[in-house]
Amino acid sequence: MPAARLTGKGQFDLVEHPIPRPGPGQVRIALEGCGVCASNLGPWAGPDWMVFPTEPGAPGHEGWGHVDALGAGVTGLRTGDRVAFLGQRSYAAFDLAAADQVVALPPELDGRPFPGEALGCAMNILARSRIEPGMRVAIVGIGFLGAALTRLAANLGAEVIAISRRPESLALARRMGAARTIAMHDHWAIIDEVRALTDGAMCEVAIEAVGLQWPLDLAAELVGTHGRLVIAGYHQDGPRQVNMQSWNWRGIDVINAHERDPATCVAGMERAVQAVMAGRLDIEPLLTHRFALEDLGAALDATRDKPDGFVKAWVTCR
Repeated sequence: MPAARLTGKGQFDLVEHPIPRPGPGQVRIALEGCGVCASNLGPWAGPDWMVFPTEPGAPGHEGWGHVDALGAGVTGLRTGDRVAFLGQRSYAAFDLAAADQVVALPPELDGRPFPGEALGCAMNILARSRIEPGMRVAIVGIGFLGAALTRLAANLGAEVIAISRRPESLALARRMGAARTIAMHDHWAIIDEVRALTDGAMCEVAIEAVGLQWPLDLAAELVGTHGRLVIAGYHQDGPRQVNMQSWNWRGIDVINAHERDPATCVAGMERAVQAVMAGRLDIEPLLTHRFALEDLGAALDATRDKPDGFVKAWVTCR
């Protein structure tokens, strides 16, 4: 089968790799596509800690497709079932998954891309945020995650204040239900604007969805006394400094919303399917750039450089 692998800084190749065989409790999935996660940009940048080449298919982990073969002992799944799953080598034609880490996709979603792991991540961040009707929620960074969370939080009756750099991202936030949008340009001006919008109380919840120091600092300043700072951004480029004096004084809760328990991730994926089916989350405007597997480098570059209209890239695996 063809499989992509990263071979160095900004480099990848396609190799012919044996089609994997499912072991006991596993299924093999013939992949339709795989979402491109921003967490892939760390390895793509070629940091010192990376070991190249990656395993064939790695680091793709947002795959979907059809069950192609069942390992011994697997029940409740059939060949031909269309599924999303937790995988690790999904930049390829086939990947393996534990049978209990697979989520069935209903026929209504046939023909539509569905990066289940990424959507499940959004659902789990929402759950950890504990948003209630009437809350003021600041979301810093309106990419794929930030836009999805804007829609989901607005559905719950929150007043969402979306903050992002690009005008088109702010327009997307409004489309997804943001009550207010603020251009991410000046740290103190943004804080003053949120203070004015909230009559000085600031926000009950602020979600940081960028993964860099300044957005983290900004989101922390937007949280009111006894409020909640939710870290959804993936911070992989080194240590962070925080204003602990300020955090202490306001008594805020700080939640790292990255899940590592597979069962929790699968539950989030199942809720994502339900949200899309019920019309609570429209993913079509979030999946903007499609690439063939052999153009994975261009997909990763687009994820880094964010051309006009970009929200999220995905690659076709067949």
